[in-house]
Formats: sequence, C-alpha cells, structure tokens
Amino acid sequence: MIIIIGNQKGGAGKSTLTLLLANYLTQAKNCPVTVIDMDYQQSIIQKFDKAKILENEEPYEVIPANLESYPALRNLLGRNERDIILIDLPGKLDDDGLIPVFNSADLVICPFAYDEFSFESTVLFTVVLRKINPKMAMVFVPNRVKANARYEIMLEVNEQLSKFGKITAVLPDRVDFQRVNTFMTPLNLSPIIIPVFEQIYADHLYGKHEITGRSDSGATGETNR
Repeated sequence: MIIIIGNQKGGAGKSTLTLLLANYLTQAKNCPVTVIDMDYQQSIIQKFDKAKILENEEPYEVIPANLESYPALRNLLGRNERDIILIDLPGKLDDDGLIPVFNSADLVICPFAYDEFSFESTVLFTVVLRKINPKMAMVFVPNRVKANARYEIMLEVNEQLSKFGKITAVLPDRVDFQRVNTFMTPLNLSPIIIPVFEQIYADHLYGKHEITGRSDSGATGETNR
C-alpha cells in the first residue's frame, strides 16, 4: 500500500506527520514500513542518518528520492504486498513528475491548518489529486491547531473538506512534536496522536496487512522504543 503525505502549503507539518505515522505503524501495529523522503528539505533522511550515527535501532528504512527516480523505485519497493510505503511529498504541484506518484497512491493524508490561506491551498491540492487519481482515498488531518482557532472557520473548513474525504481528530500546536525522530515518538504525545492514527488504521489498513508479534491491544499505547 502506498500512502502519500502532502499539501502544497509549506509548513503544514508533512514531514513530522510522516514520522509520526511511520513510528505508529511499526511500533504499535508491527507493519513493515518504508519511508520515501521526496521533500526538498530532506529532513526525514537527515534524522534517519543521525539516528544511525547514534546507533539507534532502525524500525524502518528511509530512502531519499526525487520525482525522476520514483517510477523505478516504485517497481523495486512494490514486490512485497505487505509493505506500507509512506511518501513525504515535495510542497508543490507544478511538476509533471508528480503524476506517477499520485497515480500509484492508495491513500493521501493531507495535514492542514484552520486559516484561509491553508484552506485554499488544501482544496487546490485535493482537487488536483482527485482529478489525477479519482480512486485514491483522502484523509485530512487538522495539524498544529492553536487553542484560539475560530470555531466558525473550523466548521466551514470541515464542511468543505468532508466532501472529499474524512477529517480526523485535531493535532494541537505543541513544541513536543519537534522531538519526533525516526526511532521514537515522545510518550506524552500518545494520547494526542493515537485517536488520529487509530481512525486511519481502522478505515484503510486493518485487515489488509497480516499483523504478527504482539497484539494490537497490547501495543496501541506504545509509541516509544
């Protein structure tokens, strides 16, 4: 299964959300995961390389890639049907090289904020993806939501985005998210992130991947190694 995490709006939190999901799937659900870092900043591969230097256990592989190399990489990674491939997209839409990525995806997870500019950018991103790949499922994650976010804006944005896909529980704006890396999610974030990822897992992944090792009931709360 291929899951792309993206939004053309910069600062939406794509890379952090990719790390959180990768950690959750490998540690709480025992899913085999490969992360493809296509973001221009390459922040995930930097964290991955740093973790290796510190000799931390690698729960999943992170591969740096660009749009030109994706088709060949996709063929190599698609040999194991149980694998879940997470792709941290570049923050843009104006490149035809994105079309093979969009066409190959089963699910898009789109982080967004409750402000007018983020909303317009998210809708444009969603419309383009839907036109290229009508069968792709869509999930929207309200991310870095501040405590003073206007309730009226939240209602309007949720109403519009729900026409394209599901909207998860909110991820608040907290400094602890900056501590997420490729081998660990801070435990104090567990009550916040578990409702978001449990919903995504139940809707799109449960039953599609054979789970081995510890049971879900014993691992749900474990986001740390």
